[in-house]
Amino acid sequence: MPDSIPELQADHDLGHANTLALPSRAERFWLARRECDVVRGVELANRHDWDLTVLGGGSNVLLPPVVGGLTLRAELDDVSFMAGEGGAVHVEVGAGVNWHALVQRCVARELWGIENLALIPGLAGAAPIQNIGAYGVEIGDVLDWVELVDRRDGQRRQLRREACELGYRDSVFKRELANQVVITRLGLTLSTRPSPKLGYGALGDRVADPSSAQAIFEAICAIRREKLPDPLVTPNAGSFFKNPLVSRSLADRLLSAAPSMPHYPQPDGRVKLAAGWLIDQCGLRGFREGAFGIHDRQALVLVHFGGGSLEELLSFSERIVGAVRAAFGVVLEREPRGIQTAAL
Repeated sequence: MPDSIPELQADHDLGHANTLALPSRAERFWLARRECDVVRGVELANRHDWDLTVLGGGSNVLLPPVVGGLTLRAELDDVSFMAGEGGAVHVEVGAGVNWHALVQRCVARELWGIENLALIPGLAGAAPIQNIGAYGVEIGDVLDWVELVDRRDGQRRQLRREACELGYRDSVFKRELANQVVITRLGLTLSTRPSPKLGYGALGDRVADPSSAQAIFEAICAIRREKLPDPLVTPNAGSFFKNPLVSRSLADRLLSAAPSMPHYPQPDGRVKLAAGWLIDQCGLRGFREGAFGIHDRQALVLVHFGGGSLEELLSFSERIVGAVRAAFGVVLEREPRGIQTAAL
């Protein structure tokens, strides 16, 4: 019986396991410190036909009051480096490694490739799910493979980058493989050869030495700290909305009315707009309603002042979506992923 398994925790508090600090509890909770623990957790969920929720750093999820089935957290925290050819360095990363700490460690070794991804909260295992990105760089630019445990057959397997089907804040892990796999390890290829990417916004103006990954890392940390609240101080999930991709024709119509609107043409002919700018133009930056509000320095960030619920947060976010739709004809899409609530 599940009650006889000492590692299985019942009615586990998740209030401190999500950066929005939403009140939530897991019906059952399983902490996996080794890959074999992940396999055991998956087998346990399969045996009892439980829903399986994988929870990392809790920085990009919206937790319901009760998470049904089994909630699994993988704390595999090993990192290894292996030199390749032509200045390449292959990095293997456990899913439980803190992402920002990994970036720091790589920059300290003078490795290039993820310095623009500094201060993104969460654990490494969640990075390919969201295809995390910032300042013109995505993890897909350096990802080689993802190792996982497949719930459907309990087997361990490796997916090459192409099979991950990475897109803008998207991957196969959010679609066909949603709730079907547990990521245990990533393979990245970084480089000892300088490859600064400074074309996003005014980043280049803030970097003292473009030939130094450390200088780029420090500039991005400074920019993010100026714009984004610390979730340990003010609970938030980072960017709450994706930057929308719109047709060229719609972008042209909007630009004719607002020539200074930030816009970024994409290879497929669409145009990426800045969701924060759109929200700001609706006069909503700093707006607060009850327990939730829009951050006063970054309109993309919704903050939780305490005492609020997921239902209230979703209602608040829909007001923002409605305002942007009415003003610009653009529909904003939520970035944090929702978790299925327990059927009580």
